[in-house]
Amino acid sequence: MFNRIADALEFNGENVFRVIAYRKAARVLDELTEDIEVLHNKGKLESLPGIGHAIKDKIIEYLTFGTMKKYDEVTQALPGDLLDMLDIQNLGPKTLALAHKALGVVNIDDLKKVIENGRLAGLHSMGEKKVENIKKGIQLYERSRQRLSIARAEMVASKVIAFLKRNKYVKDVSSAGSLRRWQETIGDIDILVTGSRGQDIITYFTSFPETERILAAGNTKGSIIVTGDVQVDVRIVPPGSYGAALQYFTGSQAHNIRLRNLAKAKGMKLSEYGVFKTDHKVAGRSEKGVYKILGLAFIPPELREDRGEVEAAKKNRLPRIVEPEDIKGDLQMHSTYSDGDAGIRDLMNAAQKMKYRYILITDHSRSARYAHGLDLRRLKKQWREIDTLNKTAKHFRILKGIEVDILDDGTLDLPDDVLSKLDIVIGAGENSLIYRWDLATGDRYKPLVGHHHPVSKLALDNTSNLLYC
Repeated sequence: MFNRIADALEFNGENVFRVIAYRKAARVLDELTEDIEVLHNKGKLESLPGIGHAIKDKIIEYLTFGTMKKYDEVTQALPGDLLDMLDIQNLGPKTLALAHKALGVVNIDDLKKVIENGRLAGLHSMGEKKVENIKKGIQLYERSRQRLSIARAEMVASKVIAFLKRNKYVKDVSSAGSLRRWQETIGDIDILVTGSRGQDIITYFTSFPETERILAAGNTKGSIIVTGDVQVDVRIVPPGSYGAALQYFTGSQAHNIRLRNLAKAKGMKLSEYGVFKTDHKVAGRSEKGVYKILGLAFIPPELREDRGEVEAAKKNRLPRIVEPEDIKGDLQMHSTYSDGDAGIRDLMNAAQKMKYRYILITDHSRSARYAHGLDLRRLKKQWREIDTLNKTAKHFRILKGIEVDILDDGTLDLPDDVLSKLDIVIGAGENSLIYRWDLATGDRYKPLVGHHHPVSKLALDNTSNLLYC
């Protein structure tokens, strides 16, 4: 909030020393390793560097009422989306004020237009180089609002975490946020660290080999853009607050609100710094300790969405989540026979290391020429290899399958007498008619009238014993 006040004051051209005072206060609070409310209760706010009487009053106002009049006053006076636009790198409050007053810019679309038509570069003290940097800032701003798939986010986070673990000052390190909750898509990647010499850790973090740009590098926080325009943020916390911080920064927001209300009802306060009772920290070093003192069983990150998990944890009736060891096989695998990257023996070996009991080989059929699809000769060659490997495998089976194209006329890419020799057949195609099979007789019925959908998988209709493709 203090940073935003400083932005708004600078935008309006107010006293530079007031701007500096708010920015200094924001920096001090941002790097605190103690709960600000606890410090207030102990009467230690003014002992913090950069926190004078006026700033202290505004902190107390927010802690007491949850609002700050000065913040509302200066931010609500800014028209359009100007306040949010201050998050664009290389676009400071003074530059934005100039674009607003001279060119009427009030949102990001306006800014793009004056960049493209050259009007922004024509303003006093701008120039092509500065405008080009603002343009890059816009691109980065917009990309930061796009979400990553869980697979890509996990890959990037794993590399960064492995890199951090090699630093001698790092003790604990973990992903946080929506990545740790295993959401389908991720925004920025958040990583939490404990260790000594925070500045050295952040400096090391920003030297990550795939770093393309350093966004921030303080004593307790760092932020970088890595290859692929992915933002990674690292926050360093004291070991005594690691569990509380991990819980807090993992979220979700709704789950955290429930826990804070629960703590309040028990006469305690929960924050990223720990669990406090009358300003005395009673938990925070471990995440399990935070849940325990609140009277809850440990809630796995995957369940923290405020969808009944808190009530279940009170009664010690949390559901058992699926673990990797519960997965017994994989029913969709491509090999080097078509467009896969590994041979069948390699797939088998990898699956056995994962304690799988079976895999299904489902290479493309012959019409998928782009993927080197299998004709009858190569398909039968694959069968022979699978038979040979199955003879050597103990407590493991390779199943025979194929991803057969459904052709434009609704027929299948391979004849029924071939498909009948496979364990499982997966249908694939675009804008194909939907066929159905009777599971008992194997008869294939005529296409279902009016259904023209891209086909991606088989589904069992339990009520009619029919398999729809």
